[in-house]
Amino acid sequence: MEHSSIPVVPDDEIAALRARGEALRQAASLKGAQLRPLFEAALTELDAALDALDTAAGTRPGEGKSHPAGAVHAERRFLHAVFQQAPVPLFLLGLDGTVRRVNEAAGGLLGSGPGYATGKLFTAFVDLPSRAAAATQLAATVRTGDTQQLRCRLLVAKGEVDCTLTVRPVRSRGDADQLIVAVGPRGPVPGRAARARQESAPDGDQDTAAVQALTRRLDLVIAATRILLENVTYSEQVAMRQYARLLSRELSAWVIIDVDRGQGLSRQMVSGPGARPAEEELARTTAAVDPQPGSVPLQVHESGSGLLVAHAEDADTLGKGPDGVPLLMVLGATSLLCVPLSDGERNYGVLTLARQAGQGPFVMADVGLVEELGEQLALAIRIDRLFRRRSDVADALQASLLPRQVRQIPGTEVAAAHIPATSDAEVGGDFYDVYPARHGWGIAVGDVCGKGEDAAAVTAAARHSIRVLAHIDATPAAVLQGTNEIMLAEEFGGRFVTATVAYLEWRDHELHVSVGSAGHPAILLIRPDGRVQPLQGGGFPLGIFPDAEPVVQQLTIEPGDVLFLYTDGLTSACGPDMSYFEDRLIDELAALAGQAPGALVSRVQEVVTEFCQNVLRDDLTMLAIQAGQPGT
Repeated sequence: MEHSSIPVVPDDEIAALRARGEALRQAASLKGAQLRPLFEAALTELDAALDALDTAAGTRPGEGKSHPAGAVHAERRFLHAVFQQAPVPLFLLGLDGTVRRVNEAAGGLLGSGPGYATGKLFTAFVDLPSRAAAATQLAATVRTGDTQQLRCRLLVAKGEVDCTLTVRPVRSRGDADQLIVAVGPRGPVPGRAARARQESAPDGDQDTAAVQALTRRLDLVIAATRILLENVTYSEQVAMRQYARLLSRELSAWVIIDVDRGQGLSRQMVSGPGARPAEEELARTTAAVDPQPGSVPLQVHESGSGLLVAHAEDADTLGKGPDGVPLLMVLGATSLLCVPLSDGERNYGVLTLARQAGQGPFVMADVGLVEELGEQLALAIRIDRLFRRRSDVADALQASLLPRQVRQIPGTEVAAAHIPATSDAEVGGDFYDVYPARHGWGIAVGDVCGKGEDAAAVTAAARHSIRVLAHIDATPAAVLQGTNEIMLAEEFGGRFVTATVAYLEWRDHELHVSVGSAGHPAILLIRPDGRVQPLQGGGFPLGIFPDAEPVVQQLTIEPGDVLFLYTDGLTSACGPDMSYFEDRLIDELAALAGQAPGALVSRVQEVVTEFCQNVLRDDLTMLAIQAGQPGT
């Protein structure tokens, strides 16, 4: 029984053909891509597919074509002359495109020693838009044995240069087949010319250039440090944004910052080297993709060691974008430098710099600089998180010391406000309270010496002592004396409390008020007609002397009268001309006479905030209570 013969193409050839085709499609999608060489490369790949089919059908591709051959000694003399004497930059490649050797001219063009390129894919030194076409032409030479040419840009020491690549196969008896790539410039070769000028420059000029480079690096470090020191809001996002913009501008590179917040790396910031609108779109595209498994940022984060990829061979080094195109191609980058964001104890993320071909590759001298900058940013992130953690604790403590809502006393209207200091993140010692007392109601406003968790403990003790004692004997004198005894017994490390306590009771349709002061600013009585009368204040603070007597005053207030209680954060608020709000307080309150407590407190808050330009050195607390009609 006869069987029909079905052509079979090796799997590795199909995979290689498919990979090169996909690379050509991606290159064609890039902005500024040269379509003609890509089109020619596509036709070449079509020829490759036809040849593969011919081979599977029993024919030999390239049959009848002559391949270069010669005597062993002649070949070796030729290769020796090429690599040791030829003034043309030459690369000797394996059939897989890996560089095996370069001559001195090629090393000078790359700006590195002859051994630097060895072991790297030759296409790593070709600019991104032409990289796929170059890979195709190399494969075509291997397959057909024909000489191929390609116009492209080569990545050199000073950026990139237009050139023509000539690729031809060579075979040396006893050795595997190889390829020779000759680089012919379409114009002057900037890399070699610049290198020659540098080598021929006087030593003094080279020293001057070295000093200038060192100065620029020092200026960059100082500018980065200033950004972190001037971050008065301790905002991690603000610091990263300013840092990324500075580095991208000064180092002519894309800057990518990935941060670990406990659930793996996430992309936080991307900044381009220019200010063009197109870069903003590319930045958004890159920022939308978190580091992917196998990408350089993830490798650096896991290892904790920096990585320099002077010439990126793998286009997937940064992972793929949302549409599947490698981010390295999207950014047009050919050189990478990635360092961990570490303060020496913990890794907070990764700082990645990606440089385009025109700016030249990163070198070892860049590694130490970027590692130092990464350490600075890591310290800034650490400080910000410590600050925010302490701020969260302070907010929680402060919330526990203040009522969730102001309690209303029958026949009155009460309003209060607390504004924490803007210049200190620690919890302050201010407190206020409205509470039921024996046969009436009590109000209290106080201030503890100092800030922080210790001060919060004293504040809590004072506030709750006043509340409890008011149920036993509601008179301000008894409440303050009892609180003083508790403060002394607890021994709060020398901290003391100033406080004003008032006891309110409706008797015979009149609101009787008893006021006691322990070293606190006097209550202000605001009449509806605009008169502002300070009540008696003073006395000794609580927690200092065992026999301290509070100052006590009795009065009856009429409907419409307002009692205004406050802490010294209000009177000590300082304006830019070093004047104090204490000098304006009575005038401002007189102008607000007749206003409801809520409107009065809100307006005073606006005025004092504007007066000190939103810079409060101390916490500020206010409480206003207005008498109404009995039973309302």
